[in-house]
Amino acid sequence: MRSPRAGESSQRQLRIGEQVRHALSEVLQRGEVRDDLLQAAVLSVSEVRMSPDLKIATAFVSPIGATDDEAVVEALNRHARFIRGRLSPALRQMKYMPEVRFRLDTSFENFARIDRLLKSPEVARDLDEGENEESDE
Repeated sequence: MRSPRAGESSQRQLRIGEQVRHALSEVLQRGEVRDDLLQAAVLSVSEVRMSPDLKIATAFVSPIGATDDEAVVEALNRHARFIRGRLSPALRQMKYMPEVRFRLDTSFENFARIDRLLKSPEVARDLDEGENEESDE
């Protein structure tokens, strides 16, 4: 089995990250964390990245229906120790329970920005010009 290159996650990191993501989603879905900000928003956990030693789990979340996404992420980080304790039953097989850090997932915003750029009149014009040049040849 080959070792991962710098910046790549190992199969083990990916597998455990997915287990943590599922367990985290369940804890958040059950509403076990008592915080008005968190209870007012629907949270989507899109990815969990594990550190190479599996002691830190960085969870990327997208608050849906929240007015202040950053405030929701701050609230999650305030309750991280409680959430970590609630993950324990689902992750019994792990030697160490990872410290959970929450980050705002901006990938959806990036996809939407790229989509808007591709649909802009300037890009459409450039694409049309490129097709016309190809057909002239």
